[in-house]
Amino acid sequence: MLFSNTVNATSQIPVNWTVLAQNISDPDLLGQLQKAFNNFVETGQVWALLIGLVVGYLIRNLTSYG
Repeated sequence: MLFSNTVNATSQIPVNWTVLAQNISDPDLLGQLQKAFNNFVETGQVWALLIGLVVGYLIRNLTSYG
């Protein structure tokens, strides 16, 4: 075996499977994405993102040599 001295994490740490199980209250994933995107646009964060990308691009080009 190549890594004979490594510890098998699954045999050392007991996993409580009830923690991994979740109750999904709203299974409409596309609706949640649309709501999040609409909130992103309505709060003006999309403009902050675009301005940040433009300013970052300008700073990168102004500070690069060659």
